[in-house]
Amino acid sequence: MINKIEASRLEELRNAFEGRKIAVIGDMMLDCYITGTTKRISPEAPVPVVEIENEFSRFGGAANVALNIVKLGGVALPFGVIGEDTYADMFSDLLYASNISPDGLIRTKSRPTTAKTRIIAHHQHVVRIDKESTEPIDEETENRLFSAFENVIADVDGVILQDYNKGVLNEFFITKTIALAKKHNKLITVDPKFTNFFAYKDVTVFKPNRKEASDVLKMKIKTAEDVEKACSLLMEKLNAEYILLTLGEEGVAVFNREGVIKRMPTKARKVADVSGAGDTVISTLSIALSAGANMEEACYLANYAGGLVCEEVGIIPIEKDKLFTAVEED
Repeated sequence: MINKIEASRLEELRNAFEGRKIAVIGDMMLDCYITGTTKRISPEAPVPVVEIENEFSRFGGAANVALNIVKLGGVALPFGVIGEDTYADMFSDLLYASNISPDGLIRTKSRPTTAKTRIIAHHQHVVRIDKESTEPIDEETENRLFSAFENVIADVDGVILQDYNKGVLNEFFITKTIALAKKHNKLITVDPKFTNFFAYKDVTVFKPNRKEASDVLKMKIKTAEDVEKACSLLMEKLNAEYILLTLGEEGVAVFNREGVIKRMPTKARKVADVSGAGDTVISTLSIALSAGANMEEACYLANYAGGLVCEEVGIIPIEKDKLFTAVEED
């Protein structure tokens, strides 16, 4: 695996990132934060009383992937489902502020907008409140979503399938979405979850993390031999062009159809928070490949981007200039 990209090539890729259109299909979420202080225990129950000082919201799930694409200089086209509720209005406001088109989002009364609210006092999480439905989307909503995607497929440079098992990506929808993208010779990258893990066949890159692969294969993945065996089993079942297995502090492993495996160490210098790192990796990998990077170059940039966001607290998207400046200075 490469350990450096020449400056002239980096500049080519930096310029090529600009304007790449990436469709992001999956579970859109809203991350809400309520921060404050606590000085007393409630007289009603033995729980702390949090006095609110600030409230804000950010993109979560597949929406965070879309935001990463935008911050990397691309054009994100998100496709997913939100409700007809206050959280949907908040989500729409964030889309507008981020200059992301809402055209691929289906609003429905049949399910709520997926929202995760974290209450934090003195920098400590007190409780998290989740509002969501994990039931599969209904047939009408699925057809509307697929139709919206079908309308833009000819114009996109790549497709990311971002699955959090919240009901948008069921097996049938996955299969026909991949078929449509392949028909148009589009790059397809996948960040899977457990439920429909083996439905993502014949894609460009399949990117599970160690835990996901370990759970679905029912095996421990600790040694180099375990990593190679896991990648080989996944390739056998999925026939992807590449399996990209992320290994946390041990970096990444890339496995191709010829059975060649390559490893790359993590680029995180000081890990503060791993939240959102997977979103950043799939985003950077996808836009890099769509911009003409080869697999090793794309993995190098994606691995670097993932390391950089791990140095930040909270779910923070990667910035293109920060990424390329850090890589140049390494």
